[in-house]
Amino acid sequence: MASGTGDGRAVLDMPTCWQLVAGEEVGRLAVSVDQRPDIFPINYAVDEATIVFRTAEGTKLSAVFVDSAVAFEVDGYDPETGTAWSVVIKGHAAEVPMQDLLDDLTFPLFSWTATPKPRFMRVVPDEITGRRFHVVQRRPRPTS
Repeated sequence: MASGTGDGRAVLDMPTCWQLVAGEEVGRLAVSVDQRPDIFPINYAVDEATIVFRTAEGTKLSAVFVDSAVAFEVDGYDPETGTAWSVVIKGHAAEVPMQDLLDDLTFPLFSWTATPKPRFMRVVPDEITGRRFHVVQRRPRPTS
């Protein structure tokens, strides 16, 4: 469900936000690296009102250990209706403890790259916001 803003935008309620996020596979994770924002595309899964993703040793993992505050964003566009949406989740990320480790074979989250991603991370939301709006004009597609 959504409530209108009077200017063609609609504010999405939490169930609608989760429905949209659960229907996608790729989002963007924003972290702080050396006191500067950095953003990474990640594939993810929704698990009990949290976002779970896999990672390896590297920037994302290090950044979360230094400062667990993150933002996660997913958006979509329907060219048939000209409707776009965006959901932003602000919260904290942490590694899933070994005793709670998700079963690789049953949890529906696999790395899209050949790089092994043995570590599971969970984003626990503090705030979720979503908007839906009608795109009034798009740039022309380039001609080949």
